[in-house]
Amino acid sequence: MPLPPYACLRAIGTAVPANDIHNAFIGWAEAQVEPRHAALFDRMAARAGITHRWSVLPGSAGHSPVDAGGFYADALPGTAARMAVYAEAAPSLALAAIDDLATRADLDGITHMVVASCTGFVAPGIDQIIAARLGLPTAERLLIGFMGCYAAVVALRTARHIVRSDPAARVLVVTVELSTLHLQATHEIEPLLAMLQFGDGAAAALVTGADAETPGLMLEAPFAATLPDSEALIRWNITDTGFAMHLDGAVPGRISAALHDPALVATLTDGVPAQDLFWAVHAGGRSILDAVQGALALDGTALAASRTVLSDNGNMSSVTLMFVLARLLAAPPAADQGVALAFGPGLAAEGLRLRFVA
Repeated sequence: MPLPPYACLRAIGTAVPANDIHNAFIGWAEAQVEPRHAALFDRMAARAGITHRWSVLPGSAGHSPVDAGGFYADALPGTAARMAVYAEAAPSLALAAIDDLATRADLDGITHMVVASCTGFVAPGIDQIIAARLGLPTAERLLIGFMGCYAAVVALRTARHIVRSDPAARVLVVTVELSTLHLQATHEIEPLLAMLQFGDGAAAALVTGADAETPGLMLEAPFAATLPDSEALIRWNITDTGFAMHLDGAVPGRISAALHDPALVATLTDGVPAQDLFWAVHAGGRSILDAVQGALALDGTALAASRTVLSDNGNMSSVTLMFVLARLLAAPPAADQGVALAFGPGLAAEGLRLRFVA
């Protein structure tokens, strides 16, 4: 059988937990900020472009995890306690996204699973746990761990390689992140603002081989680029009290500068003018979306899907881009060619060129 020339993203399912913790976590952080920075913190939090963030962590009697009786009510829990929650909640949330996918696509005959997650560790891995609960003991599995926000691109790129090497493959791609397990005690405004962008979520997608006429979202040429002298700007360190995120305030400026480089832009767009493409950009934060939009001279609606996902869910690390792609699948843009783009530790840019087939 000849190799399929294309890989097709057929459908995406999504899921978020039931607990909206955005306002409660802002209130918690306000109490941590030094008084001289309170006004600045309030101003920056209000400008974040986020309305809701969701958490697997319950509170007490309907309250949030930072209220009395909640997960963060007293001394912040250690990494072991956080990983115990991850081991239970991450597979369950991933399965909810798979259930949603099953309403949009036929999931019979899954041959491969590619699972991405950077917010926890457990062995057997969540890929094995999910496969067992789905009754897929012989599916080939790959677990992509600790790559951060661009891991969705890596997962989709891997699925593309699989179906182009195995024409009969049906690949289940899963991303699941429980970022709210990693609240940290600090009085510094920059890490507090970084923490207040992250929420929990999961997404699942079906990728198969295709020909040029198959309806769906074609996963075309991938690309990867590391921005020089930027490895310290995004860090994710394991500590005794969870994973500590460092998101430097210089990140948006560095991204903007990189996207003013014609050579990098040509790598992303394959020479097509940026304004003629649709864009699925990881919603890492309002300032990052502003940087991309400004540097590429995109119009005010070009990143609407990304901004809506940011508002409704915050930054869900690797899951976020999948939510953006889900919105584009539900309401395809006018352009039939586009780019999926995400930034993460490195500082690296990872992406795929995309094409809609009606």
